[in-house]
Amino acid sequence: MSLFSVLSIGASGMQAQRTRAELLVENLANAETTRTPGGGPYRRKDAVFESSNVSSPFSSIFDAQIHGSGGVQVSEIVTDNSAPEMRYQPGHPDADKDGYVAFPKMNSAEDMVDLMGAARGYQANVSAISAVKDMIQRSIGLLT
Repeated sequence: MSLFSVLSIGASGMQAQRTRAELLVENLANAETTRTPGGGPYRRKDAVFESSNVSSPFSSIFDAQIHGSGGVQVSEIVTDNSAPEMRYQPGHPDADKDGYVAFPKMNSAEDMVDLMGAARGYQANVSAISAVKDMIQRSIGLLT
């Protein structure tokens, strides 16, 4: 595996973590949304990762065929279809005839912890890319 392949792997990890972070921020922003255009409360979304082959534009075709680099990608975005949390708020405009309002079933603390994990995963990929960049620069320095 070439150093340039490692750059592609790190970039795929950064892209996947960015998508995960965007979904977590959307979940947090809509934690109290009781009415959506589709009807009902907001539904929590999660990203599902899978390993994938990434190719480096700097690698030769032969190298890519032999080594095949692994990366990560978002395979799907899953929407939580569990029953919403029902809260008794008879004065709320979205209350049913019994005074209950359907709220998204979310745990904001859990989403914040997941968001910190996504940020740390993103940063780990940035660190890996920086280390590879330093190795490439030092290799070039040895040649000159």
